Amino acid sequence: MGYPATAHSDSEDAVAILPIATCSQKGYELGIRIPRPLGHGPSRFIPEKETIQVGKEDAMMHTLFADSFATLGRLDNVTLVMVFHPQYLESFLKTQHYLLQMDGPLPLHYRHYIGIMQLLKTEENSWSLAELIHAVVLLTHYHSLASFTFGCGISPEIDCEGGHTFRPPSVSNYCICDITNGYHGLDDVHASPTGSIPSMESVCEVEALMEKMKQLQECRDEEEASQEEMATRFEREKRESMFVCSSEDEESAPARDVSRHFEDTSYGYKDFSRHGMHVPTFRVQDYSWEDHGYSLVNRLYPDVGQLLDEKFHIAYNLTYNTMAMHKDVDTSMLRRAIWNYIHCMFGIRYDDYDYGEINQLLDRSFKVYIKTVVCTPEKTTKRMYDSFWRQFEHSEKVHVNLLLVEARMQAELLYALRAITRYMT
Repeated sequence: MGYPATAHSDSEDAVAILPIATCSQKGYELGIRIPRPLGHGPSRFIPEKETIQVGKEDAMMHTLFADSFATLGRLDNVTLVMVFHPQYLESFLKTQHYLLQMDGPLPLHYRHYIGIMQLLKTEENSWSLAELIHAVVLLTHYHSLASFTFGCGISPEIDCEGGHTFRPPSVSNYCICDITNGYHGLDDVHASPTGSIPSMESVCEVEALMEKMKQLQECRDEEEASQEEMATRFEREKRESMFVCSSEDEESAPARDVSRHFEDTSYGYKDFSRHGMHVPTFRVQDYSWEDHGYSLVNRLYPDVGQLLDEKFHIAYNLTYNTMAMHKDVDTSMLRRAIWNYIHCMFGIRYDDYDYGEINQLLDRSFKVYIKTVVCTPEKTTKRMYDSFWRQFEHSEKVHVNLLLVEARMQAELLYALRAITRYMT
């Protein structure tokens, strides 16, 4: 929760909040149940003091905050975490607004209903191709947004289930300056892996990763694997990705029971090649977003292909040339490994990529986090989030989530759009 920044002092903020606190206390005395946020900050995984503080944002962030507030009437928690990367947030908000609010094939109420109940599974009426494209893009948007929400531990909004409590606050835990700046107590004193003193082990992890990137680049320059070998490495990585899974006893965030929304309660993610069943590889050289999907979406749902393409490119190319405490680092190899690993899990292969690099750059804890966030995001835990890249900044881990979100969305779109293309021909 938050409001656009205004030009006044902290002391004025403190004065302004006193009547609110007094009214709240009076409400409790009168027996009025007044909700207050249950969590501390926009994320369960990121300490509130390490997020971008409202009032301390730069000009671009301030504009995004103002636009988001004008649309929603508040600053939602997704925005408050995603603003670590304002260039991407701008593209995301623009795309989401177009999909949900602007003129399009589907009526406005259908668009929200799809997000709630997966309308495509229950609607019996016939659909035009334009309506189908709109629905498919909405579904993939909601799916990927779920990955970001759980992957970054986004806290429920105050008016959502699990986002509020009616228990009176313990005033002894606060000072007025904490209330003014939005800090609510216990959660803010917990140590953060990225905010603590670097351990030798975690520093060594960063150095080792950078060394592997250097060695892989040298190997690329010296020799190139044959097409047969690269195909074998892809199949091996695809097969191994099936066995990457989290521990069953890990405690994830409480989830709402949504089974009433499904006719088939067993509906959910299943590994595409379980129990030895072979599924043909999806070759990007045969059907790609750039050469096929983009033009199909733009033809049937004008401008959306351009918006999606811009968002994909921003997420894939976004870099600040840093890795933890190191600067002036070319991270393109690492970003490509993350993107291609996600597509590999969905059976999508790039003929010109050596999948042997993935095992060199992504360790098991990182793979567990990636697969959980992409395939079963509701099972993501703080321990998973903390266990990979322990010396990296929270903004870098949010950056990882942007890659996961867009790679997942593009993978789902490729399968759906290829099916629609085949139907049209």
